[in-house]
Amino acid sequence: MSREIIAILRGLTPAEALPITDALINAGITKIEVPLNSPDPFDSIAAMRAHAGDRAVIGAGTVLEVAQVKKLAEIGAQMVVSPDCFPEVIRATKAAGMLSHPGVMTPSEAFSALRNGADGLKFFPGFKLGVDGLKALKAVLPPEAKTYAVGGAGPANFSDWVAAGVSGFGIGSNIYKPGYSAEQVAELAAEIVTAYDEAFA
Repeated sequence: MSREIIAILRGLTPAEALPITDALINAGITKIEVPLNSPDPFDSIAAMRAHAGDRAVIGAGTVLEVAQVKKLAEIGAQMVVSPDCFPEVIRATKAAGMLSHPGVMTPSEAFSALRNGADGLKFFPGFKLGVDGLKALKAVLPPEAKTYAVGGAGPANFSDWVAAGVSGFGIGSNIYKPGYSAEQVAELAAEIVTAYDEAFA
């Protein structure tokens, strides 16, 4: 099954990129983002794309500018994730043939993102919206709109979010922090996948 889990590897270095990518894919997580405020993120993304682009969707997070989107397209990135909803970034992402996951919090942002072609809505920070907030928004969003809880969503509360109708999750410090080994990431990823599968069972 294709799990809607996006691993957020903030702080990843190019030297760690490939072993950690393999650890995630082997655990069953096949959507991976490297935030652009990580060390040499474009180098990491290019290496990961060449290494595992046929096995995973590799992209960038914290994408704020159209120029960054263009650079990501040049290195073959497949996904653009942002903390905000910037229509120009969404449109540039879609024009380049990449998946667009902008950050939203309000109905206005959510609908603006969808109107501009977003593939999924990243509710960030998820713990501020909460499960009740998502449930209320789901009542007005198109049923096919993909929703991701990011920030405050983890194995302990996956089932609550799923009951509210979430499509998936972005997982950051619960799966990777700078200095984590590939073995540590593999262990955390396995726990997350188990909890995810149970929540969606």
